[in-house]
Amino acid sequence: MSTLQIWLAIIGMGLVTAVTRALFLIGGERMVLPPRVLRVLRYAPAAALAGVVVPDLLATPSGISIGLGNHALWASLAGLAYYLKRRGMMGTIVVGMIVFTVLRLVA
Repeated sequence: MSTLQIWLAIIGMGLVTAVTRALFLIGGERMVLPPRVLRVLRYAPAAALAGVVVPDLLATPSGISIGLGNHALWASLAGLAYYLKRRGMMGTIVVGMIVFTVLRLVA
């Protein structure tokens, strides 16, 4: 890629980002989203987080794995189980780290 192409890509991405974010500001109060769209948008942060975290949990140096060798996956599931039961963030972190460490030392 030439220097010109790189700058054009940066400027183009900046324009696309600015326009898509500004559309809601330009429309102001006149732009009303349907209730169904508002309901769907409530789940966007959780979906984005899952889209970032889940591939990282499943990926191992040898490929995608749900086996016992994937310590991060099982530690995350243990932490999730603790959180669903107790709703405590510190305990979730401690349980996840203990399971991760035990699996790493044993398996």
